[in-house]
Amino acid sequence: MASTSSLKPMSSLKLPNSVSPSSPEGQRLLSFNPLTPFSTQNLRIRTTQQGFSSRRQSKSIAPKALFFGNRKTKSESARPTKVQELCVYEINERDRGSPAFLKLSQKPVNSLGDLVPFSNKLYTGDLEKQLGITAGICILIQLVAAMKGDRYEAIYSFYFGDYGHLSVQVPYLTYEDTRLAVTGGSGIFEGVYSEVKLQQIVFPFKIFYTFYLKGIKDLPAELMVHPIAPSPSIEPSAAAKATEPQATISNFT
Repeated sequence: MASTSSLKPMSSLKLPNSVSPSSPEGQRLLSFNPLTPFSTQNLRIRTTQQGFSSRRQSKSIAPKALFFGNRKTKSESARPTKVQELCVYEINERDRGSPAFLKLSQKPVNSLGDLVPFSNKLYTGDLEKQLGITAGICILIQLVAAMKGDRYEAIYSFYFGDYGHLSVQVPYLTYEDTRLAVTGGSGIFEGVYSEVKLQQIVFPFKIFYTFYLKGIKDLPAELMVHPIAPSPSIEPSAAAKATEPQATISNFT
């Protein structure tokens, strides 16, 4: 350990011999104070500037997010909301082997799991033109003995030739009218959303549908005809049954 006698006092600042204390260079050196808190002040200013920059950047982002959000809302609002009522008849003319009952439950009465694939003919609401077919499948969910009917989960499509198709899904009841969800479409029906009312006439041979379509452009007059009131006696026109050119739509299925 060094003795205290070896410690020598240090002068606060020793100027070079060549520099006079009264000279400008000497005054500059004498005025220098290493304890001046300029670094802290500079740091505080820099930090404040960075904070201001961050706030300015966050404010510039907010209008962009708001702008894009408004643009999306505007696009959605441009989607047609007009309701168009389209009426069609589904008729089983007993010439397509439909419906087919697949007794997967292996039980004598209708039971959970039984499948019923089907395909019937589709006509305009005035029964003057054949449009195409329906095609799909029903999965039996419940036998409702008290109503002498069944409850199905049904998934099927309506085909309209070159116009496209509509798809629906529903808990289908054989003993009363049902509301079905329209799940999508193609062609002129692309982007559609809505529901359709299914009206039993003679199950499973004659069914009347009223679609309440939204989200699409105006449908052609060929489809938007005034419907004949549903009744058990209704029949398609002879020309439509015979698929004569003037009584069908283009490329009907």
